[in-house]
Amino acid sequence: MPETDRSATGPARRIARLELPDASPLPSAYAEADRRQAVQDLLASNSFDPHGVAGGPFVLFLCVRDGRLVFDIRDAAEVPVRAVALALGPFRRLIKDYHLIVESHEQAVTEGGHEARIQAIDMGRRGLHNEGAELLVARLDGRIGLDFETARRLFTLVCALHQRI
Repeated sequence: MPETDRSATGPARRIARLELPDASPLPSAYAEADRRQAVQDLLASNSFDPHGVAGGPFVLFLCVRDGRLVFDIRDAAEVPVRAVALALGPFRRLIKDYHLIVESHEQAVTEGGHEARIQAIDMGRRGLHNEGAELLVARLDGRIGLDFETARRLFTLVCALHQRI
């Protein structure tokens, strides 16, 4: 599922294109829209600094392999420049909770008339995004520098890639 940044401006230490080679159709239109929006927002604005790698902007292949989240970082010509793999274990609870919240939100919206419930679910979702982003930044510390918003969007994509834990 190739996604490409359309802007020609911006700092070089960023993701210019994102590939999700393991992306499969998500269980709902809501989840698909969430993934599309995360990709669109990520490409519109991000800070991505693979330590020890010169140049940029980068092409990122984000996938799950053998229970690990793999950041396959390439240059603009798609020449591999670095790969970083993270164990998914520390993310499991957050990913599971995220999927439960997405399902609850979708159900509340479908049923209608539950504005207070929807707002509470949205607050919980934001909290999980923040916790997931903080964990991602911590796990990548010393390997890839990310700003908080980039980490939040990447966490959404991690959840989309790993549907069932």
